[in-house]
Amino acid sequence: MTQNPFDALGGGGFDMNALLQQAQQMQSQLQEAQERLGEARVDGTVAGGAVTVTVSGVGELVGVEIKAGQFDGGDADDLSDLGDMIVAAFRDAKAQADALAGEALGPLAGGLPGGDQPGGLPGLGQLGF
Repeated sequence: MTQNPFDALGGGGFDMNALLQQAQQMQSQLQEAQERLGEARVDGTVAGGAVTVTVSGVGELVGVEIKAGQFDGGDADDLSDLGDMIVAAFRDAKAQADALAGEALGPLAGGLPGGDQPGGLPGLGQLGF
């Protein structure tokens, strides 16, 4: 007769089915949270709304809005400033998206390796949580 090596743990051994069920539930919750983040939209603005950038909850750029009359397309300095403002607005929106992702995935990431570190969850892309 073969002895179960987990009998030494007491309480009837190790319940692999319960562990598998818990892992599947966590994976499902994680996937749902990722889907919600993909649908979420966050705006970053600079210069009093002269430039607004929209990103998804996973940090993908989905839109750029530039108010009419704010920039002269023929002036190299204005165009350089515009580029800088777009970058700044994106950073603002991305920081908000990262915070949103941290809120949505933080409770799920607690038990995963690197879950408390930016980019610590494998397979979740550039979410920054």
